[in-house]
Amino acid sequence: MEGLPKTRQQRGLLSLNEPKVTSLVLTALAIVWVIVSFLLISNAMFRWTSLAVAVSLFATAIIIYLRNTPLSTLNKYHTAIVETLLRSEAIPLAILDRNGKVVEMNEASSRMLGYQRTEVIGEPIMRMIDPGSRSQLQESLEQALVGETNQSNINITHRSGFPLELQVVCSPMLQDDVVIGTVMISHDLSDRKRNVERIRYMAYYDDMTGLPNRTLFQMKLTESLLRAKEEERLVGICYLDLDRFKLVNASFGREFGDMLLMQVAERLNRGLAEQDFVARMEGDEFAFLLNSIQSEEELLEHSRNILKSIEEPYELKGFPLHITASIGLVTNLNEQDDGYTLFKKADMALVKAKESGKNDCLLYSESWSNSSFERLKLQHEMYRAIQRSEFVLHYQPQYDLVSGRMVGVEALVRWEHPVRGLLSPGTFIPLAEESGMIVQIGDWVLQEACRQNKEWQNAGLTPMPVSVNLSIRQFLQHDLASRIAEVLEKSGLEPKYLDLEITESMTIDVGHVSRCLLAITDLGVGISVDDFGTGYSSFHYLKNFPIDRLKIDRSFVRDIQQDPSDAEIVAAIIAMAHNLNIQVIAEGVETEAQMEFLRKHNCDEMQGYFWSPPVSSENIEEMLKAC
Repeated sequence: MEGLPKTRQQRGLLSLNEPKVTSLVLTALAIVWVIVSFLLISNAMFRWTSLAVAVSLFATAIIIYLRNTPLSTLNKYHTAIVETLLRSEAIPLAILDRNGKVVEMNEASSRMLGYQRTEVIGEPIMRMIDPGSRSQLQESLEQALVGETNQSNINITHRSGFPLELQVVCSPMLQDDVVIGTVMISHDLSDRKRNVERIRYMAYYDDMTGLPNRTLFQMKLTESLLRAKEEERLVGICYLDLDRFKLVNASFGREFGDMLLMQVAERLNRGLAEQDFVARMEGDEFAFLLNSIQSEEELLEHSRNILKSIEEPYELKGFPLHITASIGLVTNLNEQDDGYTLFKKADMALVKAKESGKNDCLLYSESWSNSSFERLKLQHEMYRAIQRSEFVLHYQPQYDLVSGRMVGVEALVRWEHPVRGLLSPGTFIPLAEESGMIVQIGDWVLQEACRQNKEWQNAGLTPMPVSVNLSIRQFLQHDLASRIAEVLEKSGLEPKYLDLEITESMTIDVGHVSRCLLAITDLGVGISVDDFGTGYSSFHYLKNFPIDRLKIDRSFVRDIQQDPSDAEIVAAIIAMAHNLNIQVIAEGVETEAQMEFLRKHNCDEMQGYFWSPPVSSENIEEMLKAC
């Protein structure tokens, strides 16, 4: 320590060869353990209190024993005892004389302060204390010298330069009932304080971007709405989502995506008014709370400026990148709306902005009817369901009508809605087709069905194809075949174990259908025509397109026992398909009579509730084990 005396003559070294000093030190150390108990209790560390008291009593017993032991015996033990206690690394302690100079200091104190013991002994303790804390410590030392024990918090600088905040307890050191110095025990509060600050930061801020998180945003929103209502002013919310961010992650990797998010966050925070607020909500979603706007037009203008800022090119590891964003907007013009409702409306406006072509901002309108609101709400929830992996697949077994064996399964999507429970496809598929989200859902279904089928095979279960329905929007994609090939490669599933189902209405564009189906069958994937007899009803494509299987629609199967026309249609479809070397599967089979009719007319396969409804992948696994 600079400025401290270095010579041996300048230091009041403790002589361990004198019994009186030994007794003094041991007495001080006994007091130490009592003070430790006080410290532990004050820091809510109750489980250590009994140990501290026990050690205190043990130290006291040693002192009594030593004071009643002949000098020769005492000399034999005192050095080892004192050195052991002073080497303690559990509690930092120091012994001061009446002038505040250090008489002794243990290794725990030395480590905490960064000074060697020999550098400190004989020096005034005040030289190590920050100027702002010296008067407080001086008061504590003076109280100890008049026989009082007290606690205080002081600041001190570690030898390496970083600050420490210590909680110290100063207690009088007695000899023959006379105060001859002070025992000072320290507890480092710095780590605890830093941990508290870190925990608070993690609770309210995003660790990657440094922006406030969803929790803090919602708190600020609630506060702003209360003040805005009192002051009768406008508050605006902008809910922003980057367009096609998943493609960035998929193409360049997560690290690249994180770098992009940090740059976006920096731009969003740039030039923000003091009373405004931006937060990262989750993933690639950000939200603005604008307290400085005067009108909805100003909110729209502000949002357009945000979009322009995001559109400026990025450079990540030397690679140029352009991205866009969509923003949903809402204001507090409806005073009945709380923060949760406003945020939901902004979220729905965001979903609508994305559906309208992306790279745009849209203000929520109260003119939307209740039915439209409910549809938008479901649409919004469906968009979130894709992000939050709320969709699951159930599988309906398909059986050979001759052997009765399970020969395949059809993958059917379900939505595990967090509030409404398990939703069937009829609840959300039409809206998904209308909004365009059917492509994302369909892509996920294809990937999951292939992954699951390969998992069953890896488990040693009987290999069989899985059927997946294609939507018309998926079928019209020019790169459909390459997408399917990529899914198969990623899952490791052989193409012959995948069957894709299309509807008759998809076959109207002969040129596209021919090219697309040939590309798919070249992969080795099977093609089935679903709901046959209910759509386009042209038999031309059966002859000219590479169709492997027809699925007779349930509407014909249902009444084959009661309606002769349906029975004739089903029989004719089976015969025609076999003449074209196309297999036939009937769906919607619910009775034994229906099954026997189909078997009599040589239908190849069937599926329906008569044998099994759609079930979970775990149930299919049990069925496969029984095959």
